[in-house]
Amino acid sequence: MQLRRTPQTVQVLREFLETPLEWRHGYDLSRSSGLKSGTLYPILIRLTENHLLETRWEASETGKPPRHMYRLTQAGKRFARECVAEVRNTAIEEPAFGV
Repeated sequence: MQLRRTPQTVQVLREFLETPLEWRHGYDLSRSSGLKSGTLYPILIRLTENHLLETRWEASETGKPPRHMYRLTQAGKRFARECVAEVRNTAIEEPAFGV
């Protein structure tokens, strides 16, 4: 699967791995990841288009508009674990400056 593994994408995947079975909405992901909506939503769209996220609409009982919810698919969980592990391994292999 050829999906850009940017630091921001890895951060979003890391957030999903914190609670891999739970549905998450964009606002929650934005707050927990620190990413702005202009960065976050294109990532969510790409992950969905690559079948790494499943989506649904959550209706609101208080008259607010429905919210789009996201959750990792089985393939998404594997991909997320692979990306996060790859970043960890790369960080371990890179020497520290001044050493």
